[in-house]
Amino acid sequence: MTPQDVAEFAMGLPEATESEPGPGMTLFKVGGKIFAVLTEANASRPDQVTLKCDPDLSLHLREQYPAVGPSYYARLPHWNTVVLDGTVPADELADMIEHSWERVVAGLPRTTRDRLQRLHQDQP
Repeated sequence: MTPQDVAEFAMGLPEATESEPGPGMTLFKVGGKIFAVLTEANASRPDQVTLKCDPDLSLHLREQYPAVGPSYYARLPHWNTVVLDGTVPADELADMIEHSWERVVAGLPRTTRDRLQRLHQDQP
């Protein structure tokens, strides 16, 4: 997936919003909470996306794909950074983005969570 593909997929999730806090960085949120951080390449790093993830799944993904590693900015076990170098299959990366959205939604207030989960289930 390219950075544009990541952005399009993230924005296709129910009630996702996008903001740019600074040059080269795009935040994707649901319910006011970040579920993805897209960072453009510069001289010191390639294009990458940081995603929330179940800690056990994080370890599995890090073992399976060299492009998946711990997040530099969110040094917590439930955040992964994925280098967008094409080595992670597009469907796997889409699953990671969706999983991140789901993890954030699970932490929202019940009425919001239930509504968003229904919207997500109704998507084609």
